[in-house]
Amino acid sequence: MSTPARARDNVFSRREIEGMLAEGKLIIIVDGNVLRLDAWIRYHPGGDMAIKHMIGKDATDEVNALHSQEARDRMSKFQIGRIEGYWANFLPPIQGGKFRPLIENEIDEDLVSSELSSEEISAPPSPIFEAEDERLGLRRRLSVSTISSAVSAVPPPTEDKPRAYVIDARTQEEIEMDSANYPPLDAEHQDYVVQRYRELHQRIRAAGLFKCNYTAYAIEISRYTLFFGLFLFFLQRSWFCLSAFFLGCFWHQLVFSAHDAGHMGITHNYQIDTTIGMIIADYLGGLSLGWWKRSHNVHHIVTNAPEHDPDIELMPFFALSHRFFTSLYSTYYDRIMTYDAVSQFTVKYQHYLYYPILLFGRFNLYFLSWEHIIVGRGPKHGAGWWHRWFEFAGHIFFWAWFGYGVVWCSIPTWFDRVVFVLISHMVTSPLHVQITLSHYAMSTADLGPLESFPQKMLRTTMDVDCPPWLDFFHGGLQFQAIHHLYPRIPRHNLRKTQQFVREFCEDVKIPYAVFTFYSGNKEVIGRLAHVSRQARLLEECRKACAADPHMH
Repeated sequence: MSTPARARDNVFSRREIEGMLAEGKLIIIVDGNVLRLDAWIRYHPGGDMAIKHMIGKDATDEVNALHSQEARDRMSKFQIGRIEGYWANFLPPIQGGKFRPLIENEIDEDLVSSELSSEEISAPPSPIFEAEDERLGLRRRLSVSTISSAVSAVPPPTEDKPRAYVIDARTQEEIEMDSANYPPLDAEHQDYVVQRYRELHQRIRAAGLFKCNYTAYAIEISRYTLFFGLFLFFLQRSWFCLSAFFLGCFWHQLVFSAHDAGHMGITHNYQIDTTIGMIIADYLGGLSLGWWKRSHNVHHIVTNAPEHDPDIELMPFFALSHRFFTSLYSTYYDRIMTYDAVSQFTVKYQHYLYYPILLFGRFNLYFLSWEHIIVGRGPKHGAGWWHRWFEFAGHIFFWAWFGYGVVWCSIPTWFDRVVFVLISHMVTSPLHVQITLSHYAMSTADLGPLESFPQKMLRTTMDVDCPPWLDFFHGGLQFQAIHHLYPRIPRHNLRKTQQFVREFCEDVKIPYAVFTFYSGNKEVIGRLAHVSRQARLLEECRKACAADPHMH
């Protein structure tokens, strides 16, 4: 679709874009083009939350990574102008960014040079503060690195000061550690990372790695058929434990193809792949692909951000960062993740509870799926308007064949029914381990809006090393770092892509985290244990402060 000539010729200054953001307009930058998405956000099939985390930013790499060329072409009709030169990202409003309204007849930024800079005012408060400036009533940052902290990192008024200081100091320590191990956030270094990342994209495309290997899917379908057949075979012979085991294997393997379809990695056609994904996830597995896509798209943009990434917002069961101790506000769930008495107890033992809780992970997915469908959080307009009803029918179908046909009609006693359900669901737990493995041990520090997309993905994600013959078991999820860089590469090509990514990381001096499955699990348990120790120390600190009033 062609862009109107007026939009192509309209050049916006940074100050003008800040003024539009102050008015609540949804502005993103893609390939130097200024897009206003107010009218489109309700039609976006991937949900509104993903867009909100790109407002005020150059979202070229995020948009290109998650969208087909056809979708990107359709987005051009929302272009209202363009920018020239380097663009320094604003902090999106959903992450705490604040913006100055454009003053009437304001010509350029020199007229307001005495005010705070747009980068400063659009960044949230730092967790470490200098002395309060009584005249302005502002808390000024100690250093630019503290731009990373989100508003919710600021302790609530009821928090005692010593405890808040300990949490804030630890936050700053993590930021400084990441800043030392990764390329600096200045324009020169980040532009080089982006340039090489985009060149890598062209190399991967030229190598044909975005093309789907349909022969590999024929093998996948054979495996699914085998597991489902064994499930039915043993069910008919009343070998319920074996039957449940193979049904769990069937579900475990199916999810990988649903994941591919959700990223348009099979046919690369949005409606076809989404339909395939819904049939697999909803009709055969009882899970909502729509819920997963809405959640997963946000996860791909704000990976491992405690306030924003739903994949790590697992209170009261797990806390991957000490920052959860401040009862963070979740922008995704629109609620405070209260660090209450239950959380304080479970977090202390989370490294022991990790595997037992994941055994029951599928039951939580049922709840989230039904909540998504009933509340209607998916798209209500545009190309995905019908998905909610198709998924609703899929869940009725699933509980008809599984809940009624299998559990109720085919298994005679309540004891056998409970055992069957538990075994079939627990067998899928390696999937939950695989999903969490690639992120739980990685950084949760936020280095701010100036960090490039590829650097953030590699800083918050790791890969799992395994022999090729085990690829079927991991289902492509062992290459999560590569997948986060290029989500639409079909999973059967991810191993071939790995060498390209290794060379890229060596070139731009970004560490490429790769662990074996065993060592990766050790890293995750170690991270959970580390945060658990922090929770214990913080509790001891609080008690000591309460006992000695002079420490306040």
